[in-house]
Amino acid sequence: MATSLPTTLGSLRASEFTPARLARSVKDELRENLIAKLRESAKTKAPLFPGIVGYEDTVVPQIVNAVLSKHNFILLGLRGQAKSRILRSLTTLLDPHSPYVAGSEVRDNPYAPISKFSRDLIAKMGDETPIAWMTPDDRFVEKLATPDVTVADLVGDIDPIKAARSNQDLGSELTMHYGLLPRANRGIFAINEIPDLAGKIQVALFNIMQEGDVQIKGYPVRLPLDVAIVFSANPEDYTARGKIVTPLKDRIGSEIRTHYPEDVEEGIAITTQEAWSKRPASEIEIPHYIRQIVEQIAFSAREDKKVDKRSGVSQRLPISTMELVISNAERRALLHDESVAVPRVGDIYTALPGISGKIELEYEGEMRGADTVIREIIRQSVATVFDKYFAATNTQQIEQWFNLGGTVQLNDAQASSGSLEELKQIQGLIEKLSPLEINSKSKPEITVSAAEFLLEGMYAHKRLSRTEERSFSAAEKKSRNDQASQYAEKMREREIERDDYAKNRTRRGFN
Repeated sequence: MATSLPTTLGSLRASEFTPARLARSVKDELRENLIAKLRESAKTKAPLFPGIVGYEDTVVPQIVNAVLSKHNFILLGLRGQAKSRILRSLTTLLDPHSPYVAGSEVRDNPYAPISKFSRDLIAKMGDETPIAWMTPDDRFVEKLATPDVTVADLVGDIDPIKAARSNQDLGSELTMHYGLLPRANRGIFAINEIPDLAGKIQVALFNIMQEGDVQIKGYPVRLPLDVAIVFSANPEDYTARGKIVTPLKDRIGSEIRTHYPEDVEEGIAITTQEAWSKRPASEIEIPHYIRQIVEQIAFSAREDKKVDKRSGVSQRLPISTMELVISNAERRALLHDESVAVPRVGDIYTALPGISGKIELEYEGEMRGADTVIREIIRQSVATVFDKYFAATNTQQIEQWFNLGGTVQLNDAQASSGSLEELKQIQGLIEKLSPLEINSKSKPEITVSAAEFLLEGMYAHKRLSRTEERSFSAAEKKSRNDQASQYAEKMREREIERDDYAKNRTRRGFN
């Protein structure tokens, strides 16, 4: 902190921190600084909230409107939609430094203190009253709402020990132990997962928001706090674990909905920003198709009927998956003393531990098993990205090589140079990698990764077979029993559809 900042009330009066400047409320301060930032952004095109990707045309304009309107607001969205990060980024709209009476638990404005402690101290010391300073981070107080939170946690409680030591009555303001909300005075108070907060606590919260007073142990306490209160919640929690009581919801000025990335490239930008991909011990080179597959896993999971839509699929899934994929590629490179670690599609299957904990399954998915569902999602994702590169590629020559009895195994036990020699035996394989810009001068690690992607794509489209040991061979021919079972399954589905149609028609009646 700069040493030129005033340290006493007298020097503060003679500085740029005038009573008029400090008389601004927190919401006025946020509004004025946002206006200045908007004008600067119009010239420099700099983002208002650095690090927030994909919300430029949706969520950010609504947040701007809420701040300009001086609203308390709530962010509604599923897990992993950057709600907490957005709330924390509001500190960029606060002044760099803000003075308060040193020792004050509620961080009193030196010109207009609200606590008896500060008023008595200023009356006693006058211009010699010591002044302390807050940074924007100091002015942000965050609380995760849980069912066991009490009024004492948020607002405060009577401290009988403090009363005995100071020889004060229990009803005196000086005997109060302040909670998180008073300690957030002249700042931003964020409550995450607000529906989990008990109803009576929510009532105490909106009472102090609106009227500025609350009763503690039967004693009325007046706290005219200056605080901007923001919330976050999962919309499903309104009817699941809890709900926001109507009076509190009515006092929240704006309700802003967040969302997942709208396309794969937007998701890649977020994952690239958040995932730990630059490793000090290794050189990492991530092909773009690997990034696309990892991101497509999240998109496919969000659309899969076996995955619970109400729970959502967090953006943390591709972030954790990418980190595990890179780690497996790094491990392989270290084992074989390779100069560069290049992730492969096979590395994505090793990231199952990072995926299984990020999705909630429906009953059908639970019956099939998490590993089976996730492997199907990965396979679908590989097929989707494969079609973007090789939709027009004729792979019959490669299929013929396998149909003649050829097999190839790609795993971590062999160095990339050895795997490349095996892959070169497949006629036409290397030439088919031109959509990935692979040529004879490409590094073996990159070429093997691209070749495995092509083979995995063919396996995803059932043109090849693959074992769990990652040995590729010719596609299995469908037996008559398989065809009969598929036909029977289709007939059962048609019967179910006919029954549903008949039931619906019976309910509607005939005209």
